[in-house]
Amino acid sequence: MMKKIFIILLKIFGAIVIAFALFIATVFIVNVISNKSEEGKIKAYGQSVAVDGKNMNVLIKGKGEETVVLLPGYGTPAPALDFKPLIDELSPFYKVVVIEPFGYGLSDITEKERTTENMVSEIHEALQQLNIHRYTLMGHSISGIYGLDYVNKYANEVTAFVGIESSVPTQGGNDDPFPTETYKLLKKSGFYRLLMKLAPDQLIAPDVDDETREQIRMLSLKNTFNPNNLNEGENFGPNFKAAENLSFPRDLPVIFFLQANDTETEGWIPLHEEQVKNSVHGKVMTFEGGHYLHHTRSKEITENFRKFMNEVK
Repeated sequence: MMKKIFIILLKIFGAIVIAFALFIATVFIVNVISNKSEEGKIKAYGQSVAVDGKNMNVLIKGKGEETVVLLPGYGTPAPALDFKPLIDELSPFYKVVVIEPFGYGLSDITEKERTTENMVSEIHEALQQLNIHRYTLMGHSISGIYGLDYVNKYANEVTAFVGIESSVPTQGGNDDPFPTETYKLLKKSGFYRLLMKLAPDQLIAPDVDDETREQIRMLSLKNTFNPNNLNEGENFGPNFKAAENLSFPRDLPVIFFLQANDTETEGWIPLHEEQVKNSVHGKVMTFEGGHYLHHTRSKEITENFRKFMNEVK
């Protein structure tokens, strides 16, 4: 009797193991096939610029006399599509240039470390190639860290800095070890795709048409947890640390657009006020909204940026 029960239990256990193995194999195979098929469905936008022997993708819109250069937040899969509401508001007045750093959007992957120094010099080289030498730098999230380094290195080129929910060197929380191996496994196994399928609302995208949303989804699956994305995450600690000694040049106009009630970072608004306290032209403005403020507040951002620049003049 006991032997019989034992054999039955063994069979059940075996069946569970086989079912689980089949499930994992199916998730993996579906991911490989989907990746291949989506490669051909991703539509080109913008233009390619040669930077450091690689191709960096850049989108340019609008013909204004003054130029605004947009830099994305960490891991934004398709910056040129993510910034669409803001591009639409800015482009009637400015020449708008969206830079997609290596590993972002349609840009190549690079073997170079994702240090602030490397990223800043690559962005600068892209602008040099485009013959753009005077511009406002407008950055979302992590670009607040890279932007701080940038405006100090190329002070003679940058006319103003605009931070949209931009990171601050002293915000904390960047010393935790980055879970590279976990993310690698999620991507390689196909489980990241499965998670996206089960919870499609976790896709971060502005209010765009279905076709553009689908492009953002495919670029999310392509770019999230790619080698550059992971390496940039690993460099958070040193990149934030290096920025601690930097401040915005006193005479550079700086304006921050922030969400009114950030619950994630303690002292979010005071931290930004601290950054501009010595600026001749420094301002902090808050709006109701989330971290991706440019998805919902692009009109207000553009209006207040234009007003600010007119006051500076």
